[in-house]
This record gives sequence, C-alpha cells and structure tokens, in this order.
Amino acid sequence: MKATHQMVIALVTAATAQVADTKPHRPHHRLAAMCMLLACVGALGVVTQARAQTVTPRLGTPPFARDGLTRETAPTLYDAPDFQRPVGFEPPDRRGLDRFHLLAAAEPSAGGGGGSGTAPADAQANAAELAKKLQNPIADLISVPLQNNWDFGIGPADAMRYTVNIQPVIPVSLTTEWNLIIRTIMPVIYAESPVPGGDNKAGLGDITQSFFFSPKKPTSGGWIWGVGPVFLYPTATDSALGSEKFGLGPTAVVLKQEHGWTYGMLANHIWSVAGNGSRDNVSSTFLQPFLTYTTKKFTTFGINTETTYDWEHNQGTVPINWFAQQLLKIGTLPIAFQLGVRYYAEKPEGGPDWGLRFTTTLLFPK
Repeated sequence: MKATHQMVIALVTAATAQVADTKPHRPHHRLAAMCMLLACVGALGVVTQARAQTVTPRLGTPPFARDGLTRETAPTLYDAPDFQRPVGFEPPDRRGLDRFHLLAAAEPSAGGGGGSGTAPADAQANAAELAKKLQNPIADLISVPLQNNWDFGIGPADAMRYTVNIQPVIPVSLTTEWNLIIRTIMPVIYAESPVPGGDNKAGLGDITQSFFFSPKKPTSGGWIWGVGPVFLYPTATDSALGSEKFGLGPTAVVLKQEHGWTYGMLANHIWSVAGNGSRDNVSSTFLQPFLTYTTKKFTTFGINTETTYDWEHNQGTVPINWFAQQLLKIGTLPIAFQLGVRYYAEKPEGGPDWGLRFTTTLLFPK
C-alpha cells in the first residue's frame, strides 16, 4: 500500500513538472496587450450598462394592469423576467450599477402628460456643452486625463514601452475677457530594454508644462485660439527616461467647433537652455493636427497625429492615432473613456511599430 501511495505521488509530480515545462512563455509586452484587452472589455461593459440606463420609466398605471390594479399593488410584476416586463420599464439594478448613466439619458419630453421638458432639456444642453469642451484643449474646464500608452516592436528585442501621462488641465480667469489655461504632462514610464540582455527602466520622465493665454470668446468667425510659453523640466528619475535638460519655447493652438465637428492644430517648439552639458541639446518641434466628430449620444470618433521632429538629429516620429470616446456619468461625476490604436507612419531606426491607448478623463465642470 505504501509503495502504491509513493508511486501515485511520483506520477503526479512528474505530470506537474511536464505541464510546467510545456507552459508557453509570454513576453512582457504580450501580457501587457492581454491586460489592455481585458481593460477594453471592461470599459465596453461599462458603456453597455450605461446605455441600458437611458430608457425612461413610464409614468402612471402600468400598461398591463387590470382595472383597479394600481402601481402599489403590482410591484412583484416589475421584478419578473424580461419577457414578462412591460416595454420601456427598467427594473432597479440590485448590484448598484444604476449609478452609471449616459449624459444623454435626460431627453426632452414630448408635450402633454402634465410634465415639463425644461429640466431634461437643460440637462441635455449642459451635457452637450460638456462634450464640446472635452474636445477643446483650451476649454474653460478643469479636467484630469490619465492617458495609458503601450508601444510595441521597439529595437532588436521587439520591446514594449508603457507610459501613463498624467495631464491635469487648470483654467484660470485673468480678466473678463481672458483665460490662462495651464496644461501639464507628467509621464510615468516602464521601458523594456530595446536590446536583448539589457536592463529595463522605470520611473518618472521629463515634465512638459504649457501656458495658453486665450480669449474667453471665439472670434467673429468662430475660431478659438491660445498662445503662450511651454517649459521642459528635467524631472526624469533615470537618465534613460529624460533629456537632463531644461527647455522652453513657444506654443499655440487654434481650433473651430461646428455641427459636432472639432478640427484644429496644437503646436510647440522647445529649445534646451540649461542642463547636463554632456547630453545632446534639445531642439524639437511638436505638431498635433486633430479632427473629431461627436454624436448626439456624446460618443466621439477622432483621428490625430502627434508628430515630433528632432532638429538635432534630423529625424521625425509620426504616430497616427484613431480613437473612440464615450462621455458618461458616475454618480454626479462626469467621466470620459477613450480607446485608441496608433500606427507609426514615420519613426527613427529602432522605433516602435504600433501602439494602443486607453484614457480615463475626470471632469470637474463649474
């Protein structure tokens, strides 16, 4: 009996070892892509649930009630399966997910019925204005985008680079006619070694901060614009993650919004003026033309490029981004989720081939 027991243990141990030996190896960037896919599925689930909340419950006596049967005497019918529930009535969500709503949920009511459509109409107008501001990089709106970027195919090692850009936007009212919009980009980076056997790097990158002086009202032609300085701070925690240079230069943005469309361009140029003398100087131009369209349900589809040209080394990087974004409300907090993919049409030798982006933007309207 003891010999049989030992034999069973030996067979189980051998089988476990064989399974472990045959388990496929997944590089870090493959795991990152899988995590990104799961995050996307989760975000789509949130959007789907939110859309389910857009149906407005019917008022008055339920359409299936018999004579004399009031709403108070028929609550159990509302908890019945979907095929027994009247069209247009949504049961309460016992999991608490009823806090997620599309901002478009409040629709103007039709005339009659004794109800007023003023409040829903106001809510719809406010939501439309918020969706419009979300596409304007110098809007009078406090926002905190958390932009997650994955870039793949870097160097001979086919490495992955993950960057989360923390990008708070703070508007400051200067006068009755002018705003100051402060846009900050703080990158936190994890970069696999682009060469086999090299060391991976992780930490804070260089911070870029822009100050846009912008009129509060568009021009007579409907154009919105802003100009000001941009600064580069050598805040990287590792020399491989930053330039070790302090830089500055001009920045400008111009855009127009009409009929759901937003189009324009943001640009800047940074020169290094101080820093580590053993590192290359910085002379870099950034161009970001953008085009978006927002639907009546506040879903936005867009395309842009984030072109950077390095004048010190005469090389450019041109990623083309396609994305979709949905504006929602969690409790009383407006929030936007964006999912995108990009292709590098131009890149330096060893640069990335393609990338993914998932952005969560917290909004704090006045």
